Amino acid sequence: MPTMASIQQLVGRWRLVESKGFDEYMKELGVGKALRKMGAMAKPGCIITSDGKYLTVKTGSMVKTTQFSCDLGEKFEETTANGRITQTVCNFVNSELVQHQVWDGKESTVTRKLENGKLVVECVMNNVTCSRVYEKVE
Repeated sequence: MPTMASIQQLVGRWRLVESKGFDEYMKELGVGKALRKMGAMAKPGCIITSDGKYLTVKTGSMVKTTQFSCDLGEKFEETTANGRITQTVCNFVNSELVQHQVWDGKESTVTRKLENGKLVVECVMNNVTCSRVYEKVE
């Protein structure tokens, strides 16, 4: 069981400062060209909160805002930014928040971790990896 202190490191308001491979990742997810173009232009912020039981991740931009709350280790239904309905489980493993999504026989994993004071989000589907780096907003 993770300590709340380790989860607390991810808590805060974050803004995107760097993104690599996002278009390829969206393409692998099956996102259409128009939505990928909008997604590539969006510079989302991310707010992570924890009340001691539930973890909430809210990601928002001018284009779209999504939010999910979860109890670590419990499966829940998530509606993603591109409208996929997934069965999702979040776990805290080795100081990383691992979000595993399954839908229509497909799967994707989104990992959030702290590196040098920045929130690093890695999205993986099949052999496609995307990396997005966020800085904390004071």
